[in-house]
Amino acid sequence: MNSLTKWVPIVLALVALPASAGDVAAGKAKSATCAACHGADGNSPTPDFPKIAGQHQDYLMRALLDYKNGNRKNPIMQGQVANLSKADLADLAAWFASRKGLHTVR
Repeated sequence: MNSLTKWVPIVLALVALPASAGDVAAGKAKSATCAACHGADGNSPTPDFPKIAGQHQDYLMRALLDYKNGNRKNPIMQGQVANLSKADLADLAAWFASRKGLHTVR
């Protein structure tokens, strides 16, 4: 039984992956508000805001979810994601991950 309980979280995580895959084109369409601080493609023109282009998609998704549920504290970001669905967040994560930036390997 111990072996089974070890595998349950892994299987559940794998099953959840496709649901948060995100759509790059939809993310681009939804990213206009983000561009004000992070730049149109996620490469912020100012050091006041992080460059998010090329970050790993799962990292971006986790950060957005953490802002939404309050685990990550930033009043501006919490306000930005408050009314976005999980699908919206996944689309944005896919868009910014697809851009050339910090961790892009091409």
